[in-house]
Amino acid sequence: MFKQRSYQKEIMDDFSITDNRIKTALIELEIINKYLGGRSTSRKGLEIISQKFNSGEKIKILDVGSGGSDNFKCYENNGRMIHVTSLDINKGVCRYVKGDGTFTNVVCGNALSIPFKETSFDIVHVSLFLHHFNEVEIINLMQSLMKISCYGIIVNDLRRSVFAYAGIKFLTFLFSKSEMVKNDGPISVKRGFLKYELKELFSCLNFSFITINYRWAFRWLAVIIK
Repeated sequence: MFKQRSYQKEIMDDFSITDNRIKTALIELEIINKYLGGRSTSRKGLEIISQKFNSGEKIKILDVGSGGSDNFKCYENNGRMIHVTSLDINKGVCRYVKGDGTFTNVVCGNALSIPFKETSFDIVHVSLFLHHFNEVEIINLMQSLMKISCYGIIVNDLRRSVFAYAGIKFLTFLFSKSEMVKNDGPISVKRGFLKYELKELFSCLNFSFITINYRWAFRWLAVIIK
């Protein structure tokens, strides 16, 4: 069951869903990010890649497939200002992020047809996003994202395992009020990655440094530096 990636569609892959189901799911996903390693994983990635920046220098981040775009909320990187642009294809998601008021720049667009010029951002961040695509789509997406990034990409995604599957199934059964989260959480794990799969996917990229590390809970952090 977990030797091969699943390609089963999630409810969230239906971009026509823009009503309160999206809001309820994003609120719960923010809690999951806060307590189950999402925020700490992305912030660790930023710590690694931001060593290339001067002290006090502003960092421009594009958050691709942003969802609630909360991993860098209320966060400063060693005194550096962070400016996040959120990109998501779902109009309901974009309305939610705009209404949150944390970020001023929210773009509703398709990551597979990226609406930005080359080197438009310092860093590209993708969290719980790559697992929504097949391997060919991921390779094409990553090549495009490398072009629009000046310094590199932070990838935060799921480690596929029976323990991760059982854990999220149990937690969402007990605590989730969102049918989307209950359904999509376990599917996301089945669509997650093993380490060698990520290495193969990223091998086509032109980079000077890459690290792929396991993070709690059942997360992968990949930092790809140009």
